[in-house]
Amino acid sequence: MIISFEGLDGCGKSTQIGLLTVKLQETGKKVAVLREPGGNPISEKIREMLLDKKNMSMSKETELLLYTASRAQLVREEIEPLLNDDTIIILDRFADSTTAYQGYGRGLDLNIIGILNKFVTSNFEFMPDLTFFLDMPAEKSLSRVLSRGEEINRMESSDKEFFERVRNGFIEISKNEPERVICINASESVINVFSQIESVLKLRDIL
Repeated sequence: MIISFEGLDGCGKSTQIGLLTVKLQETGKKVAVLREPGGNPISEKIREMLLDKKNMSMSKETELLLYTASRAQLVREEIEPLLNDDTIIILDRFADSTTAYQGYGRGLDLNIIGILNKFVTSNFEFMPDLTFFLDMPAEKSLSRVLSRGEEINRMESSDKEFFERVRNGFIEISKNEPERVICINASESVINVFSQIESVLKLRDIL
């Protein structure tokens, strides 16, 4: 099984992934957590290129192809072997992020993005079975990112309008695939958000 977490930076994905990992492990399940872009040596190198502020001149087409290249390597090197080992895979971002960020955010052709996502996931064989979209207003997301006191990366340097388009993209994805993509209000407390995640997993006999 593949479970992914999506949303704007600062929405609390890492926190919820950590809580879910512990909860699943307590039930005796094997769990692996992977991030995108990244998750293996080749994909981590691609991640460095994508997030490096020295690469501000990167075209949106290059950005799209680098994200999908990273995903292709992650699928072959990590996801496929782990699934064959009956491991529950938790992904910090996956194909939906490309649709939201490069499609809705950058304005690239959604049909081309769909073809690329289909290609790198082996005809969608390795798409998430369940996705939690942690929804949060772009303004609040940006505020959380800045409050960390860390240097922002190339993607985080985009303007508020870009992130609003990305958020709308995630909302559209959740509307189009309501069985797979569960929209949760990430502005609520950590405990309330995780409680909703737990409820979904119990209904689906995962917990």
